[in-house]
Amino acid sequence: MSTARRQTSGRAFNRQSVQGALRSTHQMLKKYNISPENGLVIYCGTASTEDSNGKERQLAMHFEPHRPIRQFIYRCHNRFDTENLKALLVDEGEDPYGFIVIDGNGTLFGRVRGTAREVLQKLSVDLPRKHGRGGQSALRFDRLRVEKRNRYIRKIAEMSTHHFISGDRPNVRGLVLAGSGDLKDALANDKFFDKRLRSIVLSKVDVSHGGETGFDQAIALSAETIGSVVFLREQHQLERYMSEIRRDTGKYCFSVDDTMGALEMGAVDTLIVWEDIDVNRLELLNPANGEATISFLASDDEKVVATDAGEVLEVLKKESFLDWISNNYQSFGCSLEFISDRSGLGRQFIMGFGGIGAILRWPVDFSPVDGNNEEMSANLNDDETSEEASKAGHSDEYGFEDGEFGL
Repeated sequence: MSTARRQTSGRAFNRQSVQGALRSTHQMLKKYNISPENGLVIYCGTASTEDSNGKERQLAMHFEPHRPIRQFIYRCHNRFDTENLKALLVDEGEDPYGFIVIDGNGTLFGRVRGTAREVLQKLSVDLPRKHGRGGQSALRFDRLRVEKRNRYIRKIAEMSTHHFISGDRPNVRGLVLAGSGDLKDALANDKFFDKRLRSIVLSKVDVSHGGETGFDQAIALSAETIGSVVFLREQHQLERYMSEIRRDTGKYCFSVDDTMGALEMGAVDTLIVWEDIDVNRLELLNPANGEATISFLASDDEKVVATDAGEVLEVLKKESFLDWISNNYQSFGCSLEFISDRSGLGRQFIMGFGGIGAILRWPVDFSPVDGNNEEMSANLNDDETSEEASKAGHSDEYGFEDGEFGL
């Protein structure tokens, strides 16, 4: 009986928690007259935190994501589910992929970044079709049809430049041409199609529909091609990194400490980070002297954070290194490349270099300046002093003057 009461009580408690969260969500929604342009994310629930002394308190947050979200999800769980937001964390500095879906009814310009797709523009058109009517006017009708088709292709070529060229260079990493007829081939071969875009065309795919339905089909059909491009880009960056090491140029670094040091001095050209690296950024405070420091530690090393004197430091703030570097790498004037463990070079980089390194703009010496170097410098100074004294007083290394002991 007592067990049944406990189970009933637990269900009642869960029901009350859900109802309370729904009421809070309803209050938050009252702040919006219309849905935000990029959508709306709401998290609400109860949790016990470190500063609540074990007591549960309600947590509620709502925000408009910095990129559009394309799905509606309602979940009731014992934790906040952020899996569907991870696609929004794709590096802002990374160029997306462009798509042109063209057929006889219109054209769609779009781009894809991660799992988020964006429609840039849709254009409708009514091209005349081939037919056998017209009699003596058939040739004139056919000529008019071809002229209208050519004007349409030219207009799409010019609009492609408008959407996918910025600052005299493509603003997309690659371009996919999709369509149900031969219009996509005509566009690719048209003299008005910018040669800078022609050079980055990854594939031409056949789709059975136009518009957004054709856009979705084109994304699915080109997924393997785009995946191969990402893989090759990753390989290229790792080969650049390994080449600097083989040639011993000094324009490379690895480990968190050396890499952060290079970032601080502005020496990093390309920062390379494993996408699953388990490192956190800690803001620490020494209670003894009030000194604040920043450390980058693996999760396993965070249990005891102490100084050389054995003083335990207070953790003021803790955040994932991946999140922090994604938001701050541009302030160091470098590019950021995430790599995976799906290739041999990727696994070698992770196992051999700890999953973090950088290609530098100039050689940097990361040799530590420690007591041994100071002792060596002191010995060199003593040798110079002895040599000068020897020249001045003609004494040997034991301090005896020339001529003593029969020398």
